[in-house]
Amino acid sequence: MSFRNKLHYFLVKKLGISNKDALKLLCDKKICVNGVYTSANPTLLPEDEIVYENIVLQKPKKFKYIALYKPRGIETTLNKEIDNNLSTLLPFEGIYPVGRLDKDSEGLILLTDDGRLYDKILRKEYNTEKEYLIKVDKPINDEFLESMKNGVEIMGEKTLPALVIKLDDFHFKITLIQGLNRQIRRMCYKLSYEILILKRVRIGGLKLNNLEPGAWRETNKSEVLN
Repeated sequence: MSFRNKLHYFLVKKLGISNKDALKLLCDKKICVNGVYTSANPTLLPEDEIVYENIVLQKPKKFKYIALYKPRGIETTLNKEIDNNLSTLLPFEGIYPVGRLDKDSEGLILLTDDGRLYDKILRKEYNTEKEYLIKVDKPINDEFLESMKNGVEIMGEKTLPALVIKLDDFHFKITLIQGLNRQIRRMCYKLSYEILILKRVRIGGLKLNNLEPGAWRETNKSEVLN
């Protein structure tokens, strides 16, 4: 983490003082962070409230988190020049979808203006799980299940191992930590299966639950990261 993100550096810039004086303010517990006077020198986040001598030096930024059930036929974009985009479903500006669902897929989309959460979900080192319910065009056999679990060669690389559970002859559930372009569709196609329904039901700790197609609800970071 950059030195410039540390609390004492913020105090240097905000109060026009030296590094030494900023560190002394912290040591003397003169700085209140989110309601607690601290001698630590934490990394400063946009959602933190910083107070010195009853003066608010930084107001906490309030991020917005929206869970949306994207119906089939809707494009995962807020570009209003594209037909059937997400803005037709949402009364918000300044929030962006985290990841994508292709036009023919449906289910859970998270939208937010929190860039840090955006990175945590999309960057593979965080291993954020995405869970999908799938219906295919013919009976599922053991060979198909094993291949989906162990990885399939698509786009010049083998997909990572996945949790795959057969629900009945035509339905299965798959949990990925990867997010390659149209990954599940490409995997099934490589194994001579066609997807009839693809629905995402979970991103991290955030679940679709009883949302109806086109409906949305407000959520929070802790629900997503749970």
